[in-house]
Amino acid sequence: MQPEDAADRAARAGAARAEASMAEAPAEEDPTEEAPEPGGSEPGEPEPAAAAPVPAAPVPATPVAAAPVPARVPAPAAPAPVVSDRQREEVLRATVEVLTAGGAPADLAAAAVAALGEEAPARLREDPWAVLGLPGVRPEHADGFARELLGAGAGPGDERRARALVPWLLEQAALRGHSALELAEVAVGLDRLRMPEPATAIQAAVEDGRVLSFQEELTGPEAHAAGGDEEAEAPTRTLLALAGLAMAEDSLAEKLLQLMATFVPGEDAEEPGDAEESGPAADSEDAEAGAEAAEGSAQQPPAAPGPAAWAAAAEAASSSSATALIKAVAEHALVLHTGGEAARAEPAALVAAARGLGLRAWAATWTDQGRDSLAALAEAGAGAPVVTLAELLSGAAGPGRAPDGTLALDLLVVLDAPLLDVDLAAVVLESLADGTRLVLSGDPGQLWSAGPGRVFADLLAAKACPAVASRTPDFGPIGELVSGVGIGELQPVEAPDKEVVILTAKDAGEAVHRAVQLLTDSIPRALGIPAEQVVLLTPGHGGPAGTRALNAAAKARLNPGPGRFGGFDPGDRVVDSPTPGVTRPARVLDGDATGLHLEYADGSHRTVPPAEAARLRHGWALTVHQAVGRRWPGAVVVVPEDAAQALTRQWVYTAFGRGERHLSVVHAAGPALVQAVAERQAQSRTTRLRAVLAENAASAY
Repeated sequence: MQPEDAADRAARAGAARAEASMAEAPAEEDPTEEAPEPGGSEPGEPEPAAAAPVPAAPVPATPVAAAPVPARVPAPAAPAPVVSDRQREEVLRATVEVLTAGGAPADLAAAAVAALGEEAPARLREDPWAVLGLPGVRPEHADGFARELLGAGAGPGDERRARALVPWLLEQAALRGHSALELAEVAVGLDRLRMPEPATAIQAAVEDGRVLSFQEELTGPEAHAAGGDEEAEAPTRTLLALAGLAMAEDSLAEKLLQLMATFVPGEDAEEPGDAEESGPAADSEDAEAGAEAAEGSAQQPPAAPGPAAWAAAAEAASSSSATALIKAVAEHALVLHTGGEAARAEPAALVAAARGLGLRAWAATWTDQGRDSLAALAEAGAGAPVVTLAELLSGAAGPGRAPDGTLALDLLVVLDAPLLDVDLAAVVLESLADGTRLVLSGDPGQLWSAGPGRVFADLLAAKACPAVASRTPDFGPIGELVSGVGIGELQPVEAPDKEVVILTAKDAGEAVHRAVQLLTDSIPRALGIPAEQVVLLTPGHGGPAGTRALNAAAKARLNPGPGRFGGFDPGDRVVDSPTPGVTRPARVLDGDATGLHLEYADGSHRTVPPAEAARLRHGWALTVHQAVGRRWPGAVVVVPEDAAQALTRQWVYTAFGRGERHLSVVHAAGPALVQAVAERQAQSRTTRLRAVLAENAASAY
């Protein structure tokens, strides 16, 4: 969650130029950008050019995610850093010579030096396929580079090629949300890339250390699908994973189990006088004293409240679901909480109750909007113990750190938990001291994380800890519609005040026209919701009804201009992606040589320098993945016909839930929309977390 450094920015800029240079044809859309779940380039990242030299057919606007590119696991020997400007210039010059000799663009030099260090020139000459580890480079590019440098010695079965292709295939899978792949799938991918002996290639990659192999026992439906017999030995499968991702998933499972194993519930005080003073006045004084204790020294853990104190706090909760959540947290270190938008009041009640008991309790949300809305539920305004997850982990806000480096708190409630990928979840768990209570709260029906893994879903499936399901429904026509989608039904709802409007379009062009008309005229005029408070949502960036087409049409109507500041004009609505997976709506105030001056939705200001401008996109239209964690007074969901086959119930559920007061749906997908809701729950992901937990959870819970 930390800001990127100069080397990272240089690598990103060089990669963007390199992709365009390596393609011999005009830039087309990279199929990975429009891939379903999550697929695609990070919002705010340079949009990738086509990898192949022949222009591809237009790619359908299928759902994409704000997916960070997983960090490539380095070779066993870490690259030596470039320690001086002069040395860096010399290394860059030598790297350019190697790249040019191999027919690769010189713009890749900065990225190569950032990845390989001062040994970049030698590494590239010795192993030309190492170029595949640079952003934007595809196997056909690496093969051509190797042929130029090695001549006839660059055969398809070269072990160096194998060591590069296997991690590359796993990284492409990570972009689609997988934290691992079955060995057979990797073998098929290698075969498509003309690798003569896939099994040998996989073995070479495993021996190299960048890829790890795991045997996983199949249970339940997976075992039956594999032909398992209950009386015979359980069937297994072999999974391959990038070393970094595998270690993160193992670390996450280990820390979850450790958190549960080290948890010790508090005990009730035994002094006879404890029960003498009771009643509202005493309870109020106790609550005030507890809150003061929670606000006190962050370094001194308070005494753990006992069962009686927790029971009293639970009974005082405003809803039965909040009561159930508080009771579960009283007895367990790890608790899952599921529910929709209205159910967020329950974690707010939990935090308030815990602080009333003297505990250092904090809540973390995915976005600043989520933070502010939860703080309002806590009725404490700016003083509420609520921060964004980025603020919490960076130390910009929150409880601070204890002397041992862990977060100085006793209870952490993480909302929007389905958005946690494996890496981020591992970071969160590593920041917690043993015995800390952790609540992961979220809506299981919404889209999963942009990065690899499905942490929240895996924990629910593993049943390694209590799960409290909220009974608080989301009210109103939008809530009724979304609830129906959640159980696989897309039924008409009564909307007397036009809270929900569903329109059909004959094609993508008409869908764009209708959506922009709703944004600029119909919704502001009929419902009084300004255009600035309405968002257009669509499955992908590309295609005739993707974000680019919608944003171009919206800009032409709302803020026409030449795009004099890198494609943007003052008054343009934009989204800023300062870190992977994070999207911040903003408005362009002005621009000059120092960069674009932005005003964010929370009123803050920042100048985005030219070197970072590629992370900005126009923001009238977003992908649904970009919109997760936020809601708007009005939302217009566009479903083009070319996205029909990639639609899922999960995507529709998330998209329809982005509107607070009004939802319009403009679709040209015909019966495919209803079919997706009924039959395609989500795009599958291969992960290891559930199996790792299942192997060890019996002794921890």
